[in-house]
Amino acid sequence: MNNATTTPRKDTPAGVADKAKEAASGVVEKVKDMASTAGQAIGSAASSAGSAVGSAATTVGHKADDAVGSVGSGMHSLADKIHDSAPESGVLGKAADCVANTLEAGGRYLEDKKISGMAGDVTDLIRRNPIPALFVGIGLGFLLARTLRS
Repeated sequence: MNNATTTPRKDTPAGVADKAKEAASGVVEKVKDMASTAGQAIGSAASSAGSAVGSAATTVGHKADDAVGSVGSGMHSLADKIHDSAPESGVLGKAADCVANTLEAGGRYLEDKKISGMAGDVTDLIRRNPIPALFVGIGLGFLLARTLRS
């Protein structure tokens, strides 16, 4: 067979079309490679951003826990001051002792549980009492909507 009949010459329209197809195929491959590289770079950047956000959230969480612990320590200290300065007998002494004991218990709770423990306790409370929790949520929503509306 004659090779000229099976392979088009480069200067004929069929030869030019074949060259265009080859060039287009090369361009498509380069675009695919560039898109893949860009996708990998975007994925890497998103992963880095996600790690940074996670790290920042962890830091904020630790600082919030520390702040709650400090509030608990302050409540405990205030309870000690009330115990020291309140009268020891009489109605005023009993009331001051009751307030100091409540502050001390609350401060100890905040120091021990911090935010994560309090969230777990609230979750347990809601699980044990779902209907009252629903009513409390509806009531708080109503009050919040009313406050924001006026």
